[in-house]
Amino acid sequence: MSAHDAVTALRRFGLGARPGELARIAGDPRGFVLQSLTDPGRARIDDPALEPSHVVFAAAMEAQRRQRLARANPAAQDGGAIMRDGAGDGSAQRAGAAPSPSMPPAARGAEAAPGNKAATAAPAKAGEIRREAFVEEAGARFRHAATTDAAYLERLVMFWSNHFCVSANKGPVRGIAGAFEREAIRPHVLGTFTDMLLAVEKHPAMIVYLDNQVSVGPGSPAGTNRNLGLNENLAREILELHTLGVDGGYSQADVTNFARILTGWTVGNLVNARSEPGKFFFAPARHEPGEWAVHGKRYPARGLETGEAVLRDLALHPATARHIAKKLARHFVAEEPPPALVARLERTFLDTRGNLAALAKALAQSEEAWQVAPTKVLPPYDFLVAVLRGLSLEPRPPELLRLSAMLGEPLWRPPSPAGWPDADTTWAAPSALRERLRIAEVAARQADRLSDPRKVVDDLFGEAVGPATRQAVARAETREQGLELLIMSPDFQRR
Repeated sequence: MSAHDAVTALRRFGLGARPGELARIAGDPRGFVLQSLTDPGRARIDDPALEPSHVVFAAAMEAQRRQRLARANPAAQDGGAIMRDGAGDGSAQRAGAAPSPSMPPAARGAEAAPGNKAATAAPAKAGEIRREAFVEEAGARFRHAATTDAAYLERLVMFWSNHFCVSANKGPVRGIAGAFEREAIRPHVLGTFTDMLLAVEKHPAMIVYLDNQVSVGPGSPAGTNRNLGLNENLAREILELHTLGVDGGYSQADVTNFARILTGWTVGNLVNARSEPGKFFFAPARHEPGEWAVHGKRYPARGLETGEAVLRDLALHPATARHIAKKLARHFVAEEPPPALVARLERTFLDTRGNLAALAKALAQSEEAWQVAPTKVLPPYDFLVAVLRGLSLEPRPPELLRLSAMLGEPLWRPPSPAGWPDADTTWAAPSALRERLRIAEVAARQADRLSDPRKVVDDLFGEAVGPATRQAVARAETREQGLELLIMSPDFQRR
């Protein structure tokens, strides 16, 4: 095998080499990539310090309830008119009522439950609870990315997390954006697209991010009584971004009908005894009755099952296969991927009924993926992780969060539901490269004082490094300058 293949394995299919890794995989770099797909458990982050999303969500609701009571009247008891039947305002969490017999057991026992953030962080504000959870999740993700031996698997997690993105810029989502990835993406990264799609669209982070908790069927009991209406955000983004794609042949009528079907998909609260706070909840009183057609197929009225049936059909549609194949090839290989590669991935998706492990394997076994020259600029997050791995630096989550934001890619805060773009022009602006140089200077100072930049080049790239990079590093006047030149070289910046 060539040195080029080993570098491709660690960069195109990974997050950059760690010291000694290039030599270790040199005998079978393609086998090393495929080995990442043999154990889906390596995609998980099992950190006991990380709370489930519903615990953080419920804790924030409880904090808001306490704040409202304190502002109104410390002795007041907030009535049960708030957050009934999974309803919510635009922020997804109005304050709940004070504990009462009508509350679900999880909410009634919050103050006594050990380890429950609603109890242990009772004096904290909702924003503080969410901020703490966000930083903890980010730290776990950075540490996992910097140390994993299954970097291809982590890259797949990152791809799907961006495909099904949520944004922590929306207040209630902030505390559970990381848990969304842990709970809805990582367990399914080598499963089926259908299972991942169902997990994603039912997760409270997605429900709240796309405002489905405020969507009410006009003909439902809640809509009739309260003069509430549809919100089409979730239905539209599922069709346009998550499944069929913008050219997938759906119409505005499909969006509206699908939105009707998804009414009642909401999040449990502190008041409704039929729901568990912070978890997905189907509220029949908010669901639009009737039979509706989506993308040429009519779906009978079966409540929650109707929405699930639409998602299962969308997951296996040929337009979805085409959309996913193009996006996957563009992300891993080139902005304009080889048509033969896209066609092979599309066929694999259809033949295996959306088996994501088979899709990832087909990509890794495609000659095109190993032959195309490295032209894609590393996104900011990937750049930071590559520096951590290459120089064996200890992840410092608060600083890494600051740097990723400064470079233009704040973690779990994409600019829109479409996620972060794959176009090289997104990350190659002169101002962004200047910021990368500043980071390279700091990283070079923090690196092992005994490290020889020339040996680092050999360790991370071997014979595959470009002659200009090797020469520039060799001629550097200081150790720090040599490392800076390596980090800023095209070899390091592109994959």
